[in-house]
Amino acid sequence: MRDLAARLRGLPPSLGPVRLIGIDGHAGSGKSTFAGQVAAALGGAPVLHLDDIASHEQLFEWTGRLMTQVIRPFARGESASYLPYDWVARGFGAPRLLPAAPVVLVEGVGAGRRALRPHLALLLWMELPREASWARGRLRDGAEQREFWEGWIEAERVHFTADPSRPHADLLVLQTQKGYEVLPGPGETRGPDQGVTQSDESSALW
Repeated sequence: MRDLAARLRGLPPSLGPVRLIGIDGHAGSGKSTFAGQVAAALGGAPVLHLDDIASHEQLFEWTGRLMTQVIRPFARGESASYLPYDWVARGFGAPRLLPAAPVVLVEGVGAGRRALRPHLALLLWMELPREASWARGRLRDGAEQREFWEGWIEAERVHFTADPSRPHADLLVLQTQKGYEVLPGPGETRGPDQGVTQSDESSALW
């Protein structure tokens, strides 16, 4: 984790003064836990959870809100302020500050989406198959979230079919019994003019 933190610090800024790091993967793949450990290794780097940007009505159609509240302020060299969504109250809360720190982590399903990638210094993908991820997420959230998960899984399938992240990941993160293993991702060797083919999307991990 210290080696990864050092690598992130050494990247050139990607958005104003910020090195914006994306952590993507299927729901339940361990993104939040991993992001928390990376943030700690960085000495308390800010973390933006995309669960705070999405909503029941816009599970994936939140790009405009993210751009307005976070990306554009960072690009101007300013701290961001966003309205976190309350999944119980079903409404957006009071503004929350997101400082333009040297490294800021953005974690959540869709963190590596097409519209966000140009602003990322690095994209990491949690390398856990979707079925295993979803099973872990369902277990975590319990029976009361069963109906939500049924809708979520279909929405996630549609999103990643139209806007895949894994083929563009610079690093793949595998959780092991001793911690994490970080490996080169497909995006590290993919040239800027290389497209994503359907075969890229049909691997066993999808």
